[in-house]
Amino acid sequence: VILDVQAACQDATVTQELLKEGFHRDLLVKVELGVVGEDAGGCTVAARTRLPPGIYVDPYELASLQQHNLTKVVLIPDVIDVEAPEYLATDLLVLLYMEPDPRCSCCFRAALPVHGRYHRPAEESEEALVVLKSPEVLVCCCDNCLSAECWKPAEVEAPCSSKNVGPCQWYSVTHKPAYAESILQVPVGLRQHSSLVCAVTLLATVLCSSLILAAVCKYGHFS
Repeated sequence: VILDVQAACQDATVTQELLKEGFHRDLLVKVELGVVGEDAGGCTVAARTRLPPGIYVDPYELASLQQHNLTKVVLIPDVIDVEAPEYLATDLLVLLYMEPDPRCSCCFRAALPVHGRYHRPAEESEEALVVLKSPEVLVCCCDNCLSAECWKPAEVEAPCSSKNVGPCQWYSVTHKPAYAESILQVPVGLRQHSSLVCAVTLLATVLCSSLILAAVCKYGHFS
């Protein structure tokens, strides 16, 4: 029996991609469970990943997406300072619920919009590299029991699905990532340009203020 269980247990395959360019990206995660001869359609699959300080999820954008049932995510912490730069931010733990892929009975996928934070100006490079590790794959089969021998219990305080009110038993799945990590390239300024940037900013501020003042004096009504 042990040999049969070991033969049926295979590592899940995880693919993680960062789509688009610049500060505003989409994190695409794909999972194929390594369960032989069984249908995972009754299971909930989630990807638990830790976002480093250089990446964040906009909770207001996320609330809009969840309101339209376009995604389902649990953020820890749930209060995020979207204006904080990278050097003042902290890690963010994300539990991303995945949708079944109709083309494969054991395949799941999900996308999440993420954003790069501003970094300190650099000395030479015009890009900062933010490393995103491969996520942990979690499975909860509340309606369909698969081979639990393939997985180990995981401590997750989150419901398996919208049908469950309280937490349920999640299992961590061993997996082999297509890539051990993903790299986000964030544009940064150069320190030697600081004087030029300050001068241009000051000039633009004075010019705009002058135009506003001129418009007020010309079209304003004063009693």
